[in-house]
Amino acid sequence: MKIILKQDVANLGYKDDVVEVKNGYARNYLIPQGMAIMATESALKVHAEDLRQRAHKIAKIKADAEAAAAALEGVALTIGAKVSPTGTIYGSVTPIQIAQALAEAGHEVDRKLITVNGEVKQVGKYAATVRFHKEVAVEIPFEVVAE
Repeated sequence: MKIILKQDVANLGYKDDVVEVKNGYARNYLIPQGMAIMATESALKVHAEDLRQRAHKIAKIKADAEAAAAALEGVALTIGAKVSPTGTIYGSVTPIQIAQALAEAGHEVDRKLITVNGEVKQVGKYAATVRFHKEVAVEIPFEVVAE
């Protein structure tokens, strides 16, 4: 079934994308949650017209995302965590902690935009991805150290 996404859905697509999903996923989850609408012929025409009218707004949003990504280029973080004698972290480092470290460095980033590449359960060097726009993402290296 073809649907038009009304908001970003992880591992599926971004707002205004037309994607193909299984019928049950669309009818039982995406449409009732307000995340998507069915891509009928008339809905696709309305969608195309909306995109045409919003083209300059979309360009501005992308430019803002590129500016924010440029501000984060070259930023490296150090995150302190409580560590066992073997070097294992109690818990793990999450996007919330990365967002807090970025805020301390002077960069306000919503934690929902941050994804950590792999699990962070040991002391060491890792990377996180901040996705500002579907075409604009920046990778931020961070190091986990013992407190």
